[in-house]
Amino acid sequence: MVIMNRLNAAKRTAVVAALCEGNSIRSAVRTTGVAKNTIVKLLVELGDACSQYQDKMIRGIKANRVQCDEIWSFVGSKEKNTPIEKKAEGCGDCWTWTALDADTKLMISFRLGDRTLTTAYDFMHDVAERITNRIQLTTDGHRVYLEAVESAFGMDIDYAMLNKVYRSNPEGQTRYSPAKCIGCTTQTISGAPDPKHISTSYVERANLSMRMSMRRFTRLTNAFSKKLENHAAMVALYFMYYNFARVHQTLRVTPAMEAGIADHAWTIEEIVDLLR
Repeated sequence: MVIMNRLNAAKRTAVVAALCEGNSIRSAVRTTGVAKNTIVKLLVELGDACSQYQDKMIRGIKANRVQCDEIWSFVGSKEKNTPIEKKAEGCGDCWTWTALDADTKLMISFRLGDRTLTTAYDFMHDVAERITNRIQLTTDGHRVYLEAVESAFGMDIDYAMLNKVYRSNPEGQTRYSPAKCIGCTTQTISGAPDPKHISTSYVERANLSMRMSMRRFTRLTNAFSKKLENHAAMVALYFMYYNFARVHQTLRVTPAMEAGIADHAWTIEEIVDLLR
């Protein structure tokens, strides 16, 4: 195994590339030969650097249509199985709140937390601080958005909710089968949102990419995060890779390039160099 004080730039790049391509920590150990604790330490340090860089760079954004959603995961164990003392350490259900520019596909903001008004309030204020113009916003029907959006944007927004109507599968096995969406209803909350653009399709697809690209988000496995710090670091690294390095298939450039905050597609080496 390769220990930390001998981990050169090439090895760091190989480890980060493996993580960005959806490998688990143990898989990265097997493919790179780097020790598990070394990989975790690198992930935490680089995740913090990625979070700081995006916090600084993704500001002054001009967006027309923004979509928000939340994606579920858990740390350590699911909420119902988590002892009280472990909840204090960050274990249990963990929601990632995401705000996507529907045109540039830039992930403008993300926030980890529970699904309460407190997290929604912090998340929407962060979104508002990064955008410089009036936007059309679409969220799902989660009711905490109502107060959070009003607090963050006031009346200077065209805001609508998209409510999906679900029906459970009546045939046999339902435990691992998602409920079937049988329709959608829209609700204008403030301003005059264009009905043609009341949608959360892009942000939901981005969240699906998250689930497919981060091993710890894969359902029904033991690859889930064991510590909140590691979970947050991987999310920050993933969004750095998504925004700045991975070329979007329909855009043919990265979301950061399309949004005008980067002039080229970053390499993994450049992401690793954030540690310097």
